[in-house]
Amino acid sequence: MSNIKQIFLCYLLIFASISHAEAEIGCPPALNPNPEIIKAAARNAKDHGFLWKLSKLGHISYLYGTIHVGKVDWMFPGPIVKKAIYSTDTMALEMDMLDPDIQARMKKSMETMHGNALPEALIEKMKKQAKAKCVPYEALSKMPPEFQLMTLMLLDSRKSDLEAAYAIDNILANWGHAAKKTIVSLESPEMQIEMLLSNTPEETAIATEEGLAHLESGRANKQIKHITEAWVKSDYDDISKFTEWCECLDTDFDRKSMKRLLDDRNLSLADNIDALHMGGKQVFAAVGTLHMVGEQGLPALMSMRGYAVEKLIFY
Repeated sequence: MSNIKQIFLCYLLIFASISHAEAEIGCPPALNPNPEIIKAAARNAKDHGFLWKLSKLGHISYLYGTIHVGKVDWMFPGPIVKKAIYSTDTMALEMDMLDPDIQARMKKSMETMHGNALPEALIEKMKKQAKAKCVPYEALSKMPPEFQLMTLMLLDSRKSDLEAAYAIDNILANWGHAAKKTIVSLESPEMQIEMLLSNTPEETAIATEEGLAHLESGRANKQIKHITEAWVKSDYDDISKFTEWCECLDTDFDRKSMKRLLDDRNLSLADNIDALHMGGKQVFAAVGTLHMVGEQGLPALMSMRGYAVEKLIFY
């Protein structure tokens, strides 16, 4: 299973029902950024990521590729991204995690979902990883195995000083709400959860075993670090070759999972962005960077829908 699953459920999974054992030796400290560091981040804000201008019917929207982890230094958008945000009236996100309705529906779904059971050997491996990530397994065990694994993978990114609390999606949601934009969720909590759960106990076991292997070997951290470095540098050539270096498409199971998590979702994401634009909205649509790649990526799909698509260069 590709640890790409961490890209889609974001920050809420970590903080919905989990507390870190921060007092233990080797565990990361609680997030409490110094005000001076935040001021410096605002002063020195630079453009990161990938931004496209979409033109159709005489008005402009934007498409922006994000990552679902971050650092305090990236809390403020750079001048080009900031200008794009303020030139639009609507911000469209995969899900607006600041929306009380989204939060309530996510919480309800998390509490009522029923995942497939794991073999005892995999449970023991999951417990070992939870301890290594400073998470009480009792909190994780309330989730289906797929969500346990995603949470561990997000926490694993802390090795590279990356935090889900600073996820770019959520930073943008804060900016959008503060600027009084209309905020639209392009997907629903119910749809994302259904998509992320495996269909059978056998698939759950395969996904969990492969995901744990990625954690244990360091491949999970290597992948998210590589994605993040490409995002920080706005290196689209590198990110467009993701399938060549991700080490995540080795089996039919991996390839089917990737198609479901990226290509299949891109069609509805593109349709929803198009509907907003065609309805007269000037849209700043921000979704995960990997949705921007390839012939089934969002820039290509928007071009197929008749948009003039221009990639903006930051550097």
